Amino acid sequence: MVSSLDRPEIAFFDLETTVPTRPGQGFAILEFGSILVCPRKLVELESYETLVKPHDLSLISTLSVRANGITPDAVVSAPSFSDIADKVYDILHGRIWAGHNIVRFDCVRLRDAFAQINRPPPEPKGTIDSLALLTQRFGRRAGDMKMASLANYFGLGKQSHRSLDDVRMNLEVLKYCATVLFLESSLPDIFTENSWISPNATTRNRSNAKSTTDGTGPSTSPPSSSRNIERHNSPPTGPTHPIFSLAASGAGEPDQNRVEPGHVQPDPFDLGPLIDKIENEPLEANVAMEEESSTATASNTITESTEFLGLDDVSIPSVTVTTVPFFRGPQKMQILHRGTPLQIRCDALKVRFGLSTRFVDLAGRPRLSFVVDASPNLCGVLDSCDDIAKRFVDSDSNSEWRPVVSRKPGFYNSPTIRLQLPTVAEGDSVRWITEIHQKESSSIQRAVFSRYDVAELEQLIRPGSFVDVCFSLDPYHYQQNAGIRLVAKKLIVDSN
Repeated sequence: MVSSLDRPEIAFFDLETTVPTRPGQGFAILEFGSILVCPRKLVELESYETLVKPHDLSLISTLSVRANGITPDAVVSAPSFSDIADKVYDILHGRIWAGHNIVRFDCVRLRDAFAQINRPPPEPKGTIDSLALLTQRFGRRAGDMKMASLANYFGLGKQSHRSLDDVRMNLEVLKYCATVLFLESSLPDIFTENSWISPNATTRNRSNAKSTTDGTGPSTSPPSSSRNIERHNSPPTGPTHPIFSLAASGAGEPDQNRVEPGHVQPDPFDLGPLIDKIENEPLEANVAMEEESSTATASNTITESTEFLGLDDVSIPSVTVTTVPFFRGPQKMQILHRGTPLQIRCDALKVRFGLSTRFVDLAGRPRLSFVVDASPNLCGVLDSCDDIAKRFVDSDSNSEWRPVVSRKPGFYNSPTIRLQLPTVAEGDSVRWITEIHQKESSSIQRAVFSRYDVAELEQLIRPGSFVDVCFSLDPYHYQQNAGIRLVAKKLIVDSN
């Protein structure tokens, strides 16, 4: 058996999977892609990619195809995961693993796949999650820390959501980030730590200009069901590349790499404390599910307010947008009204479409939402907030803004809004975050649910019923999508 000491290469890898469409469905691997990278020169030494046929082709839903473009026809002749398990194990076991958000997604899916075929999974000798690493070291210069946003920031082209293309893009993004931090640490008085705040940075798409033979740019040709390993000449060992400044030191911190006599230099790949923090956070939604307008999230801003304004109390000139600290990253957008988070109360909203359970989160819980009719007064306030928040997004952003008020062609006089009902996990169970009350005759009492039962809630929120709602406005900017979610904090359902 090969010792891990004899496997110095960094294994960048990525999985493309199905997207669950119902609770408890789980994920199925559709593609595995990896590159082995020299840790000193940061050049690609080997690559491997293969499509994977799931045990049930019906798991590849329309939503799944939207996420990565992999159709049932594309994988019908591909090997199963058990067929490639030996190869995957050989590539990964005993090496340093690297990838974007691999701790919370790819590593979990990989171990599940090996468990399903009763095989022990490969184990890394170290893990580099570039999402955690760049969030900590590079900051929110490119907006959110998604791979698509980082690639767009550096002009590397559009993320393809295909395994081999994505891992190569991941390596390029790390190189660019490391170079910026290296320059900043070299001349901290000139390249200041806060110089990235300037909104005048210009990005450009160079995907057409990059040669497809350089081994670093995204490939435009679809992969066959399996690609053989491509071997590249291994370069001689040389000086450490500035990318290690990402793991070993922070930007603008002088003498950070200086080693005092008798002092043991820390392992630059030791991200244990940061990874422990990430693993204890709630799981993020899959890309395709996050893009859906029915996605629900809780308001996680640092500053909370219990004041809910009536529509007549909202002064549009007093509405502003700012950024605040966020537990999953340095900052997020927040809509303010006279300096406090804007939260609105609307009474007697008619339910147009009842509870939607079409989408689920990574834990298999339904992402709940329902649609109500929006009055002209409500539309005016939300449209104004939309315009203000949209202008706040950088002008050179390629993101598509999704209006908070939905107007269907031919139904302009019947606009609607979608209200999200977030939940929170408590051990093996979950509870509603939204405070839900029932109005019967002249009395209002809190609704009591025997357990987390969607059917029980569906009976309460029915089409044609009326609700009083207190909700927050939560802006989001995720990859190429941006907009405002309306998150219900309190519901009073008229049961009469």
